[in-house]
Amino acid sequence: MIDYAQLLLLGAIAGFTIFLGLPLAILQNVSSRKKGFLNALSIGILLFLVIDVFSHAWNTATSVASTAFAGKSSSVDAAMDLIAVFGGLALGLLGLVAYEAKYMAKAPPIVKARLENGPVTAQLSAAEQAKQIQILQEHHPYRLAMMIAIGIGAHNFSEGLAVGQSYASGSVGLALLLVIGFGAHNTTEGFGIAGPLAGLIKRPTARFLAVAGLVGGGPTFIGTVVGSLWTSVFTYVLFLSLAGGAILYVSMLMYNSGRKQTTNQILMIGIFVGLCAGFLTDLIVTLGGA
Repeated sequence: MIDYAQLLLLGAIAGFTIFLGLPLAILQNVSSRKKGFLNALSIGILLFLVIDVFSHAWNTATSVASTAFAGKSSSVDAAMDLIAVFGGLALGLLGLVAYEAKYMAKAPPIVKARLENGPVTAQLSAAEQAKQIQILQEHHPYRLAMMIAIGIGAHNFSEGLAVGQSYASGSVGLALLLVIGFGAHNTTEGFGIAGPLAGLIKRPTARFLAVAGLVGGGPTFIGTVVGSLWTSVFTYVLFLSLAGGAILYVSMLMYNSGRKQTTNQILMIGIFVGLCAGFLTDLIVTLGGA
């Protein structure tokens, strides 16, 4: 039997296992083929998460709808849960469309200024200029990684809700199993965030990785706290669907980028490996009884 403080500690540990996958981002001297594979691996993991979150959201919503149709529960609750599914999907997709249009379509002002061959750049050799330009243009993978972290964070918030609500309902054993399972999942999610950053000329800073880890993993702890104090199927379904929409959008961006980085064969192999990693960790959770 675990007490409430231990539950919160376990919720934090489950969330912060995402940091175990982030060191992948500091790899350097990575060939274009390997970088393409790592990008594809991230896509595979994200695609698994899309399948996972939408299956949970839809199964929950349709279960409530079925009981409402049978006259055993409120039709209003059923309608609200269905709205949460489609509304969350819209928010996840269209929210990141707005984010990309505002922050990713154009290079930051400092990048623009330095790319215009100012006095300092003009004094460099052609090779050095090319390297400087490549470094300055690498702002895009950072923002892509943060978009992934945001989508995963929404997903992990819903996972935290499941842990907290299980504990609040008296299912302490289930809550513990969920913590273990989600902790294993979050490790692979760290790879998903780190994938776009691997092999960059300018290595990601520890501060950036810490922020990305907190954005992606921290919501597991927050969700555990909220779920233990307040039960809401609507909120659970909403955040699952929002996460699914966001992760789906990011996966499409990464796929378009991956097609330019490597061959289709390597891309498909990486996606396959990522999907397998996701399904196998999910199998471990299922076999554990969660």
